[in-house]
Amino acid sequence: MLLEIRHLTQYHYAEPVRESVMELWMQPQKTARQRLVSFELQLDPPAHHFSYADVYGNAVYHFDVPHPHDLLTIRAHAAVETSPAPVLPQQLDMGEWDRMKSDFIRGEWFDFLRPHGFAAPTELLAAFIAEHDLEDLKREDPLTAMIRLNETISRAFSYLPGVTEADSPIDLALKTRSGVCQDFAHIMITICRLWGIPARYVSGYLFTDRAGADRSSPDATHAWVEVFLPSLRWVGFDPTNNLLVSERHVGVAVGRDYDDVPPSRGVYKGEADSELLVAVSVGRAKAAHVEPELTRPSARPKADAKRPRPDAAYREYQQQQQQQ
Repeated sequence: MLLEIRHLTQYHYAEPVRESVMELWMQPQKTARQRLVSFELQLDPPAHHFSYADVYGNAVYHFDVPHPHDLLTIRAHAAVETSPAPVLPQQLDMGEWDRMKSDFIRGEWFDFLRPHGFAAPTELLAAFIAEHDLEDLKREDPLTAMIRLNETISRAFSYLPGVTEADSPIDLALKTRSGVCQDFAHIMITICRLWGIPARYVSGYLFTDRAGADRSSPDATHAWVEVFLPSLRWVGFDPTNNLLVSERHVGVAVGRDYDDVPPSRGVYKGEADSELLVAVSVGRAKAAHVEPELTRPSARPKADAKRPRPDAAYREYQQQQQQQ
């Protein structure tokens, strides 16, 4: 499946700031089932950017805007060809639990076995596990247990944007029994690690299928979980939509939790309040794209520093999406 992804991010500042330094996790991965056809990054105001691989092998883009500005626009455009995930067996043997206890597995995937940040046990999580008899799943083989855990989380929580924030702990979702993809991913990751199963957070995009009852917002980034089963390696689960990861999922980065791989993160010099606007579009590509090339940022549009608002480029982007 050839997919086209457009990701628009704007930071509006109430007053000009003196400098912005940013890091971006927006380039889709290059894997056996995912071919990166093209990736373009445009920055406005213009800025030189460079990339590096972080400790988990993710592509990270870094740039600095060293002069005053009241609007920062980041446009990422990618074309990705995805393949279906391998067909999984109906179940694994019970010896898989013992294989995950090996010194090699526990040493190789140490970072994805211990609590970290948003993926840490709480009393509310323990109550949730008891309420749904989730400990009984360990009587099943690990693959069956993961499929049922994925389904349980999907059914137990409502998908409701606005209840939680990017930096919300899992207890907020557990209290309200609602949240978004990153909340459900953190809850599943925490349970997996409690059971001795290496689990990592995956940020990316989903080509949404409303006819197939996907709950995820089609105009937002997405997140899911990968667990390491020695007989199968990394297997992806989407607890938001009760799915196994498929060719509709486009992975961008992996980490211990959201804080390792946010789409964008940075700091600025100044005391102005900031406002963040994000727009995402994922759809089938109409034609193949050429190999990635360095892009020339466009000229910076004027903005009203007193009243942060979407600029002309943002409004044009919204109009284009409405016409599709």
